[in-house]
Amino acid sequence: MVAQAREEAPNECCGMIGGRDGAAVTRYPASNSEASPLRYNIDPADLFRIMKAIEEAGEELTAIYHSHTKGPAYPSQTDVNLAAYPDALYLIVSIAEPDSPELRAFRIVDGEIDETDLDVE
Repeated sequence: MVAQAREEAPNECCGMIGGRDGAAVTRYPASNSEASPLRYNIDPADLFRIMKAIEEAGEELTAIYHSHTKGPAYPSQTDVNLAAYPDALYLIVSIAEPDSPELRAFRIVDGEIDETDLDVE
């Protein structure tokens, strides 16, 4: 995710994570149809392709990720407003400090933000 965020800067990158039993298994990079440094929207064709691949792999949608290129790894109001998958984690990778990327995870349900611990192996 960090490499994708750096490659797509100054625009935000995005994608999805498929998993099993709450553990991440597969990262599915996507195109940001907004092509914007301030917001992301997973390209609809990529969304369809990824959801199909997750289903075919016997995975579940575990997380949706995107980058913040200038700000902290914390959901913006836009991120909260667009959070449509209450069962998925929202991962945000900040590359505001290029040599010290930051990754944080959140549940966003009914406009409420709840940070979640990540166990990265």
